[in-house]
Amino acid sequence: MTDPAEDIRPIGVYDSGVGGLSVLRAIRHHSPHEALIYVADSAYVPYGEKSRHAVTSRALAIAEYFLHRNAKAIAIPCNTATAAAIATLRERYPELPIVGIEPAVKPAARLTRSSIIGVLATTGTLNSPRFRALAQREAPDITILHRPCPEWVLAVEQGIVEGSQALAVVEPPVRQLLTQGADVLVLGCTHFPFLSEAIMQCAGDTVPILETGPAVARQLQRQLEAYGRARPSGPGGWEFLTSGNPHALERLASRLLQTPVMVERLPPQYC
Repeated sequence: MTDPAEDIRPIGVYDSGVGGLSVLRAIRHHSPHEALIYVADSAYVPYGEKSRHAVTSRALAIAEYFLHRNAKAIAIPCNTATAAAIATLRERYPELPIVGIEPAVKPAARLTRSSIIGVLATTGTLNSPRFRALAQREAPDITILHRPCPEWVLAVEQGIVEGSQALAVVEPPVRQLLTQGADVLVLGCTHFPFLSEAIMQCAGDTVPILETGPAVARQLQRQLEAYGRARPSGPGGWEFLTSGNPHALERLASRLLQTPVMVERLPPQYC
């Protein structure tokens, strides 16, 4: 087994666009010594409105790229891709740690006083068997209100994350869930934390708003340690690729991460 101190192989992280950057940021904070490769599959955004087959096909293509780069683990900070493809990926690559994400239904069920929680996500996530199983397992006695918000994904991809434009996009779904009695909101898409300021403005200070980026970062670190692949020292770093427009992603990712980044085009055989 590779000495952890010498295991400088990268970790592959991907999402349909920039949403996964919210989790990448948490991974970078939690595991600062790791080398990270982020792929924004922007040519195919949003995943949430695509078929299970299409999302799985993209997962396999991007996994092949990560393996080409000798990745030691893969993180999928995308609820739709996790629901559609993680079982297939784990079956095909049994020796590779693969960490997915799921909406924070369990902590929401513990926090609610009204026994009603609202889950804001993509259509693909909310319609998936994986989400239905999660809801039944973790919140069998809780009313879960579903609200698909594909327009939120598109807003973030367009850089609309604050101000009156963001508020106009966010307010109708949030108000609908609160009017129906939800007293906890779950952000079931990694794009949505970038809209947190607008969501909190609509929901008010007393409504918990849950995301799962830090939980994914902790689980990834646990998996690296279990496989003997964690890197305890070294400079770490990250690089960015996209199946879409690199220049557009550079501008948006630099804004969302609040640091300059450079983006390359994903090789065409993986697009």
